[in-house]
Amino acid sequence: MKSENSFTAFCLISTLLRRVSSARHLVNLDKMKIFAVGMNYLEHNKELHGSLFKPEEPVIFTKADSAVLKDHKPFFIPDHMGRIDYETEIVVRISKLGKNISERFAHRYYDAVTVGIDFTARELQKKLRSEGKPWDLCKGFDGSAALGEWVSLDKFRDIQAIHFHLDINGNTVQEGCTSDMLYRVDQLIAYISQYFTLKTGDILYTGTPAGVGPVHIDDHLEGYIEDRKVLEFNCK
Repeated sequence: MKSENSFTAFCLISTLLRRVSSARHLVNLDKMKIFAVGMNYLEHNKELHGSLFKPEEPVIFTKADSAVLKDHKPFFIPDHMGRIDYETEIVVRISKLGKNISERFAHRYYDAVTVGIDFTARELQKKLRSEGKPWDLCKGFDGSAALGEWVSLDKFRDIQAIHFHLDINGNTVQEGCTSDMLYRVDQLIAYISQYFTLKTGDILYTGTPAGVGPVHIDDHLEGYIEDRKVLEFNCK
């Protein structure tokens, strides 16, 4: 009897271990993708590049999943990357699998928004741009994608009429409205889906308005959608 019980227990444990291993395998194969958009607000383009211009196509880049910073965790400013700038953005959450999505149906593929910070190593970015190199190092480093609490889209009349702002140490340092985007959210979804399959849980940083600037140790950051605070953390 004891040997039968031992064999049964062994079989149950083996099955459980196989399921855990399988689950881990699935998780590793299904990490979220983080898309971001550069130069999507006219005045921001002027403050960085000295002129008002609209890119011929959306400027898309990605971040590593280790870039995500959420749940009020602190942002540790890298001490080897020079000046680190905040870039406050509306972030969109993908809620449906899609590929080659038509712009007129793109609104069906996201269900929530929040405020995020696209932290940027500005001096490194300028160097990479001048050398014609990708932005991964200056935009995709650990903690560079601060992410607030999600707000359901049904709370808003129009995704292209959302006001948002960032306070640092109690003072508003950057504010914008999605109506000023050069490429609207639905256009971005349609464009990106030509190149990448969008999956549930993927996120999209939609670009920053004018007003970017550096962060410092002990800064306290608070991000708002309209009057609702959705993002809060400290820099260390």
